Amino acid sequence: MTALTKAEIGQTADWIASVQLPDGMIPWYAGGHADPWNHVEAAMALAAGGRWLEVERAFEWLASTQLPDGSWCASYVPGGVIEPRRDPNACAYVATGAWWCAQLAQVAQPLETTWSMVKRAVSWCLRYQRPGGEVTWSVDPDGVTGSFALLTASSSLQHSLSCAAQVAETLGHQEEASTWRAAGARLAEVVATRPAAFANKGRWAMDWYYPVLSRAVVGDEAPRRMRSRWAELVVPQLGVRCVADKPWVTSAETAECAMAAATAGLRAEAGDLLAWTRHLRADDGGYWTGCVHPDCVRFPAGQKSTYSAAAVLIADHVLFGRSPAAATFSAGGPHDVRRPDGARPGLAGPYDAGSPSASAAASNSLAPRRPEPMHAGTPTPL
Repeated sequence: MTALTKAEIGQTADWIASVQLPDGMIPWYAGGHADPWNHVEAAMALAAGGRWLEVERAFEWLASTQLPDGSWCASYVPGGVIEPRRDPNACAYVATGAWWCAQLAQVAQPLETTWSMVKRAVSWCLRYQRPGGEVTWSVDPDGVTGSFALLTASSSLQHSLSCAAQVAETLGHQEEASTWRAAGARLAEVVATRPAAFANKGRWAMDWYYPVLSRAVVGDEAPRRMRSRWAELVVPQLGVRCVADKPWVTSAETAECAMAAATAGLRAEAGDLLAWTRHLRADDGGYWTGCVHPDCVRFPAGQKSTYSAAAVLIADHVLFGRSPAAATFSAGGPHDVRRPDGARPGLAGPYDAGSPSASAAASNSLAPRRPEPMHAGTPTPL
């Protein structure tokens, strides 16, 4: 497994920053639209690359576009909304971004400045948790909810609830921390044990690995789940298919699956997957969204996406333990809803931003989004 160099990390962060708009919005690609989940993902990668001014602008954009009820619309273009539907998973992801950035910054100030936004977003999302624990995948502007829940979205939301609880507890808001941790545990339980509670989207790779990435599926079941569809969804030397029945390998899914494999204890496999994103890296540090085989034709044609670049930077940060933020997606990390000791998490100690953290090095651990369709709307090749 080969880590990105400091220069490569900086180049990719610079490329993401080059796509960010003056108001702070980070679209999927130059001239494209944005959604809250992928916007936050890109902001997390900017933080990993040390681009703190751009991170601040990204959170300012979120604050300026948050609706009075605490939610965001599903999709934006410069100056307006193109999809007014709300997505609870996408809205909750701000909590993951806030926790990640605070762990990287090593100060509580980012949490204090984002607390109101996080609290309002998470409180809104939990209105739509069903009696069985799952959360509906969408909410119309008039409040009408979608008729089903999605496994990937619920897995990601469960992880965001865990991060939100860490934010609340660190700031001393014990009531919110307890409520959100309990809601996350209920959601983790249904993700891990009741697949029939979710719409059948099994052809999508994210439904395979996200329950492991989110730490809803743990213990012996985690590597068992990862191995169960490995041959079907992983193309050796190239990466992870977006969907099982299409010959399309994508950089974001490959990077995310690498984190899931790592948290399941499949360290060698995780390293291979991350290394296989190299063929989708462009000369300017961006990452092509995907390619269609057997000839690896870029698809969508000519598209380098900020969320793809972000996923690779985040996976590299996590697998190499580059800062305490890596624990956000690590096996047994402080976000883990299943921790039995009840220890109070907090901001970790100082670290060397250019090398693995002492804790990660000592443990030799390779620590380790989005609803249907892929990344909330990327087209799939025929």
